[in-house]
Parts: sequence; structure tokens; C-alpha cells
Amino acid sequence: MTDATNRELAGLALDVARAAAALVRDRRRGDVTVAATKSSEVDIVTEADRASEELIRDRLLTARPDDGVLGEEGDDVPSRSGVRWVVDPIDGTVNFLYGLPQYAVSIAAERAGEAVAGVVIDVASGAEYVGHLADEHGPAAATRDGEPLQVRTPAAMEQRLVATGFNYDATIRQQQATALARLITRVRDVRRLGSCALDLCHVAEGSVDGYFEEGVNLWDHAAGGLIARLAGARFEAHPGVGGTPMIVCAPTHGFDDLLTSLRSAGFFTEPGE
Repeated sequence: MTDATNRELAGLALDVARAAAALVRDRRRGDVTVAATKSSEVDIVTEADRASEELIRDRLLTARPDDGVLGEEGDDVPSRSGVRWVVDPIDGTVNFLYGLPQYAVSIAAERAGEAVAGVVIDVASGAEYVGHLADEHGPAAATRDGEPLQVRTPAAMEQRLVATGFNYDATIRQQQATALARLITRVRDVRRLGSCALDLCHVAEGSVDGYFEEGVNLWDHAAGGLIARLAGARFEAHPGVGGTPMIVCAPTHGFDDLLTSLRSAGFFTEPGE
């Protein structure tokens, strides 16, 4: 196995994500079965999650058997090549269960712990978001269906549409709801769409002015966060009010203002608390 460029890793991720998206799309036409719950009774896994991840792992490791894999549903596979794949087989599983068209397949490739390539496919619409870092073989790129992505232009805070999500823990949800009640009077509006990966891609394409959520995992944001950064966004993690990391993503030109608003609304744990 020869080393691959970042663009080639993105190409492999896209091929595999397309196959997984086709599987997920086909499973949605039948009965969707909840296979298990995880952190709470509302944090679910379906049989389609497991089938999608099995397909992704098999195809990635067939193509690159020395790579590692970190997936939401399966065991970690250590890397012998320096490349690790970070996989979310269905991001937005609750939407998938209910038939709401906002769920995605997300695959990122890491080198030395840094995402260098990522793909997010909106399963319902078919939109393909792809990004990769520059290397000695070519420049960086972030695209939707082959067209370059760019974050939204500057806007005053009261004219910004922001997206968020809520933790599965009921106590943390209550804290988030209290903070949200303060924030919602300071922005244009708030959307809760249900897929971290797609929310980050919406920042990248300018469909929203920012996104924040406490309690998401690496597989939720590895690909989408890279794509957003490549499109002109800033992405950071801060201690959330519930005691777990909260990610914040917004166009670089408006990031600090959003961070200040989130802090004053009470979304973060303040130093010393």
C-alpha cells in the first residue's frame, strides 16, 4: 500500500460514503428497527447504523488494510499506516428513525490526529460535501457537488441564523434550554435540525451563520468541521455548561461575537465553577 495524497483519501471516502448512503437510503424504504440505546433511552442505534458502519469499515480496510478506524458503533482498529478513519455511519439517527430528511454519512481521514480529508453525504437530498487539506500534491478544497463552498458574509448578531443541538442528558438539556432562552432574543432565530455533520456543512455553504452544541463526539464533527474550516469558518471546543465539551463553529469574521454571545447567555462553564 503506497501513501495517498489528501485528495486521494477524500476520493476514497467519497466512494465509500456513496455506497453507505445508498444502503441507508434503501433501509429507510422499509421498517426501521431500533437495535439498542446508548447514553440514554433517547440515544438510539438502528440496525441500519450497524450495517452502514460494517460496509464502511470493510471497504476502507479492503482498500487500505494498514489504516485505523474509529467508528461510532464498532471497535477501534489501531493504525499501522499513520492514517485513521473517523466514521459516523448515520449522523442524525433520530431523524432517520422518524423519516425526517436530515441525516448523513460522515467519513474523515486523520493523519497524526488531524483531519486531512472529509466527506459528508446528505442521504435524503444526495448532496455531497467534500474537503481536503493542501499537501505537496495540490491545494486545499471544500466543495458541495463539485462547486466551491464559502461561508456567509458578515451580519450583525441580531441578523444571524444559528443552529444548535441538545444533549441526551436531561439535566444538561435543562441548562441548555435556560441559556437558549437568553440567546434567542439576541439573534435572528435558532434552528435545531438534528445532524451535527450537516449543521457544520450548512455553516460551510452559508445556510446558517453559526452552529454550537455540547456533547457531540469526534465522529459527529471530524469531517464536517474540516469542511467548514476550509470554507472560511473557525471551529473551537470550549467547556460547556453541562461539563462536557461544546463545539462552536462560525465564519471567522463573526466567530468572536458569537462566542461572546454564547458565553453571556450561559452556555459555557466559567473559570472557577
